[in-house]
Amino acid sequence: MAMALRCFRHLPSLLYRSSFATIRGLPQAPAGCPVQLLDGCRQCVHQMLLTRQLATKKAKGKGQSQARVNISAALVEDIINLEETSEDMQAVVEALKEDFSRNLSVRTSPGALDHVVVMTKDGKFPLNQLGQISQKSPQLIIVNMTNFPESTAAATKAIRESGMNLNPEVDGTIIRVPIPKVTREHRESLAKLAKQSTNKSKEALRKVRSKSINQVKKFKNKVSEDTIWLLEKQIQQMADSTAAEMDKLLAAKTKELLG
Repeated sequence: MAMALRCFRHLPSLLYRSSFATIRGLPQAPAGCPVQLLDGCRQCVHQMLLTRQLATKKAKGKGQSQARVNISAALVEDIINLEETSEDMQAVVEALKEDFSRNLSVRTSPGALDHVVVMTKDGKFPLNQLGQISQKSPQLIIVNMTNFPESTAAATKAIRESGMNLNPEVDGTIIRVPIPKVTREHRESLAKLAKQSTNKSKEALRKVRSKSINQVKKFKNKVSEDTIWLLEKQIQQMADSTAAEMDKLLAAKTKELLG
């Protein structure tokens, strides 16, 4: 009993020191805590910190910014892998960057057609695996489908529906792709495509967020409601930050496309 009282006498000072930090790391139990009390001591501090975090949220009025939640990934690794969630969200951003770089350029280049997906009877293939792509002149790209003549029609359709405002013409197994003039209309069309791509990426981001939150909710009967709330809050903050990064990418790309 004496040991337990000595342990809990240190709680006020622990909480005072922790008030200047986030939940990133829990304060350690005071020196002298017996092994059998260590977990209980840290658990008590953890619960108090969670309660203080919730109280801070409720005390703030409308229009006032709320403190960001920042839970240590190691602290909740048995519930969810926050690092993996962050990586999944960042992967969506990287895919958007690649889409912007590959498909949304004011001037179409042969490389822009490399990964146009062609649906054939044998499955989906990138265009550069079916045909030889080259630039005949600054205004014309040629796709030679001699090696897979049976896929010429499918390749033509894929180019036309690629979203790059291209209107290919077929001559036997040769696909001619005139490069559109850089008109204001063309620039605005590309900007709209950039917006559509961003919206699709945000939908993919929402799926990552929902998957992570559902994973957390599986533990609602095993951990405190405060812990569940804080984890959901942090996941939402991660998604919001990622969406904001996408908006910045879109703004920069739109500015580039519209000149």
